[in-house]
Amino acid sequence: LKSVVGELRRAGLVRSRRGCEGGYWLGRPAEEIALLDVVRAVDGELITLRGAPLGGLEYPGPAAGLPGVWRQVESDASAVLGALTLAALLPAGARAQPSAVGAA
Repeated sequence: LKSVVGELRRAGLVRSRRGCEGGYWLGRPAEEIALLDVVRAVDGELITLRGAPLGGLEYPGPAAGLPGVWRQVESDASAVLGALTLAALLPAGARAQPSAVGAA
């Protein structure tokens, strides 16, 4: 969990403070953080096959069209995740509360 939060902090999505009053808070308003930002901060590439990015993916013979399918899947997933913010996931009443992520 610490490594995931560390990745989010390095990406500027959360900020932290040590001590008895410490914890983690969103680094920007929830309305400005897309799910795509979170996925990329934690995982890097949105979709990989066998640990490799889709950019240089090639299949021989009859499967030659598959890289295009995977790239379209990645593009569609990117569009969906990029359009959803953290704020959109919150219940209506929770949106007015402070952006606390949790205590350390």
